Amino acid sequence: MKHLIIAIALLFSFSGLAQDTAKAKELLNEVHNKAKSYKNISIDFKYVLKNTSENINQETRGDVVMEGDKYLLNILGVTRIFDGKTLYTINPEDEEVTVSKDNSDDESSITPSKMLSFYKEGYTYKMDIVQNVNGRKIQYVKLTPIDTNSEIKNVLLGIDAQTKHIYNLIETGKNGTQTTLTVNSFKTNEPISKSLFTFDKNKYKGYYINKLD
Repeated sequence: MKHLIIAIALLFSFSGLAQDTAKAKELLNEVHNKAKSYKNISIDFKYVLKNTSENINQETRGDVVMEGDKYLLNILGVTRIFDGKTLYTINPEDEEVTVSKDNSDDESSITPSKMLSFYKEGYTYKMDIVQNVNGRKIQYVKLTPIDTNSEIKNVLLGIDAQTKHIYNLIETGKNGTQTTLTVNSFKTNEPISKSLFTFDKNKYKGYYINKLD
């Protein structure tokens, strides 16, 4: 789950020649500022995890709604609700709810609420290839962690050159694992319930509540 959260965070957060780096930074900032201007963002996505050496090939779909620091994420049968202060991880299969404090101060923990700004520190970036995908011009930016101990080798972030929205993300780990997250739909400023990011314990009667410090 943590690996998936990192990938989703990378999806919106956004050394070669100085000029090339400047162009990449300018594009990432443009994506960042446009996404930040929306009241809320709703994304449906496809998530693929592959590791040939370990014979792993996992594909699933998920969705996330974000409004400021708050978010609601559904993936792999698990729901995560962050109300701005507390994170609730709901696992129907185990009938368990894990309650934890916001860990936004932990630099190693990248959550959807930090996806719009995390790239500003800890990564170098440069322009990469341009691809034509179903008539859309997709400009890739390559991000490389500055920390040599990072589990991530590099990340390719595909940006629609016209809309300045994210098309996909390809994360390659040093262990050979490749994570690809592709946006199927990207909606903004949708009418959402005021209680969307509120955990209602009455919906989970009988569940074990695991409160973490």
